[in-house]
Amino acid sequence: MKFTAYERTQQGTGASRRLRHAAKVPGIVYGAGTPQTIELDHNALFFALKKEAFHSSILEMELGGQVQKVLLRDFQMHAYKPQVLHVDFQRVDETTRLRKKVPLHFSGEENSPAVKTDKCLVNHVAVELEIECLAAKLPEFVTIDLSGLAKNQSLHVSDLKLPEGIKAVRRGTLNPVIVSVSVPKAEEEAAPAPVVAAEKGKPAPKKKDEKQNKK
Repeated sequence: MKFTAYERTQQGTGASRRLRHAAKVPGIVYGAGTPQTIELDHNALFFALKKEAFHSSILEMELGGQVQKVLLRDFQMHAYKPQVLHVDFQRVDETTRLRKKVPLHFSGEENSPAVKTDKCLVNHVAVELEIECLAAKLPEFVTIDLSGLAKNQSLHVSDLKLPEGIKAVRRGTLNPVIVSVSVPKAEEEAAPAPVVAAEKGKPAPKKKDEKQNKK
């Protein structure tokens, strides 16, 4: 994706406030050189932020007639208004090694034994995954194949088969659940309670209070 940024010479709280009143967004670009302050058109940035690829792919930023490859690192929104207050980008090249959270896309769920045969529910516990890779290999998203899911099964980070050159970031020994499979509650509640039947030819035992009434 490509977007346009402009050099920002004035800095400080007052200057940033004036930019926002003029429908601009103050920002900064850092990494691989001297940090540079920039400004962007608010509406263009606001709608770009709604696109998944803008958050998880290498972007082409045109600044001062030159195109730089950058990665969105952070942005701040107004507490209750649909307004972007600030945005941060990082310069990258093919040799830059980075960590980034990318969206998870799930496929094959409807064909899995858990859904197709056992009518189970598939719960997407996580919808994004932090990965580590070279900038040149950064994917817009990671696809997870769920066609092999079985009843009562859970899929952890360690179970994921990621593309070559990409690995999941794990915190120590933690192995978070990505997807879990559960039996619908209606099926659990439908299980009949055990009933003790009287032996053939023998009357059912009388209740204790009936015996006391005959005394």
